[in-house]
Amino acid sequence: MTLSPVVRYLTRYLALAYITVLVIVPVGLILWRTFQPGLGEFFAQITTPAAVSALQLTLLVVAIVVPLNVLFGVPTALVLARNRFRGKSVLQAVIDLPFAVSPVVVGVALILLWGSAGLLGFVEHSWGFKIIFGFPGIVLASIFVTVPFVIREVEPVLHELGTDQEEAAATLGAQWWQTFWRITLPSIRWGLTYGIVLTVARTLGEYGAVIMVSSNLPGKSQTLTLLVSDRYNRGAEYGAYAMSTVLMAVAVIVLVVQVILDARRARAAQ
Repeated sequence: MTLSPVVRYLTRYLALAYITVLVIVPVGLILWRTFQPGLGEFFAQITTPAAVSALQLTLLVVAIVVPLNVLFGVPTALVLARNRFRGKSVLQAVIDLPFAVSPVVVGVALILLWGSAGLLGFVEHSWGFKIIFGFPGIVLASIFVTVPFVIREVEPVLHELGTDQEEAAATLGAQWWQTFWRITLPSIRWGLTYGIVLTVARTLGEYGAVIMVSSNLPGKSQTLTLLVSDRYNRGAEYGAYAMSTVLMAVAVIVLVVQVILDARRARAAQ
């Protein structure tokens, strides 16, 4: 169907206006408020002890969540792509659950499970290992909301790859780990990397689930997103703007990495 020039220009400008109102204007306002007092004040706000502690805690959560998602996500994707079994559709639905469930609900579920009065509350009472309202709770919440990314990026690649090369390697006497390391892993590297990038982005920006399971104490259990919310609620709006700008800068870096990965995946597929 060929659209008339008037319709094409109209839809183009409508789309531009939509993006401008919902994305460009809010982001521009935050940047303007952030840098209006000058770079000195901006760096002063992002280098306070609370800000540095929040950044360190957030990066530590990322450093734990990403390897765990890779460690369990790749084998799960292999099972889903290479096997047929009863309950597979149920497993697929469970993996996609974090996409459908509100992060706040995730936080409440973790409290009901791991809280002091929860189903597994004996972990805290008997062993003295505090999960909810501590660092482990933040890690659990972040893992839950990021579970699908590695699996959903690797599984389609495995389907496209097929099993011919793996079966040929097995015929030649290769062990399973040799086949995985030399054939499977190089073939899924772009999908795996893309899943890791998405996991990092979601972990850095997660708020709903984390706020439910964190004590939100500066220097102890306050991530970057919680720090932004805390500063804004206390009336320290400029500090919230400054930390929001830091998070936006990380988001831009993630977007650039995604574009590069998409280009490389396209070239590799040719």
